[in-house]
Parts: sequence; C-alpha cells; structure tokens
Amino acid sequence: MDLIYLDYNCFQRGFDDPKQIKIRLEALACEEIFKKAEEKTVKLVWSFIHEDENILCPFMERKMVVSRLSTLCKTRVGPNQKILQVAGNVQRQAKISAKDAIHLACAYYARSRYFLTCDDELIKKAQRLNLKMRIMNPVEYIREVEVL
Repeated sequence: MDLIYLDYNCFQRGFDDPKQIKIRLEALACEEIFKKAEEKTVKLVWSFIHEDENILCPFMERKMVVSRLSTLCKTRVGPNQKILQVAGNVQRQAKISAKDAIHLACAYYARSRYFLTCDDELIKKAQRLNLKMRIMNPVEYIREVEVL
C-alpha cells in the first residue's frame, strides 16, 4: 500500500478556480486520492505543518473541509529535531521556503513513497534532492497508479 504525503495545496485544490484545466484536473486527482484513502487502498500522512497551515487558513469552510479530510490520514507526524535538521538541509540545497522544506522533511521522516504537490516549481526543485521518494503532481500519480 502506497504511503502518500500530500502538500497542503492538495487538500485545498477543490476550492481553486475550476476554469483552468490544470486546476480542474488536479482537483479531480486529489479527490481520487482521498477516495482511495477512504477505501484504504492508499495511506495518507498528516503532519504538524499541515495543522499549522490549516489553523492559519482564513476561510472557515476550507478549514472545516481540510479538518475532515485530515481524518483520512492514518499516519501522523509531530515536530522533532530530526525533521527540523532535514528541513534545514533541504531548504539550503533546493533553495525553497522553510514551509515547503518542512513538508518535504515530514514526508521523508514518515518514509512516504510519494510526495504530491500542485506546485510545479517545488516539484522541479525537490526532484533534485535525494529524498528516496517520488515527488510529483497528483495528476501524474493517478496516471501512474491507474496504469499499474
């Protein structure tokens, strides 16, 4: 069973502008991944940085939906020194934000097989790292899994 770490933007993708085909496809892919988690064919990770981002979200409806989706995440990751150390290294090597580095470090710490994000720039930068997990867009993940 795949262990998947979803970037926070995957939890919120369904709220973004569906007029853009890329966003519509990503929203459908994320929805499919949540369905697979409900069916217990994949396992999702929820981390302390997800929780922080959700607390800071200014939109109550989004917060509530993400809180509900978080219950599908059976693997939980809290803050610790190892994660902060990995995040610092990732941030320096990939030249990404601290928040993105913490997400990647949490996924690495949880031994996720996949890190999925809708952020194309993050994918490009993070793929250069040797984190022993596939870093890709949710649409790419669904295409790959459906083929297998």
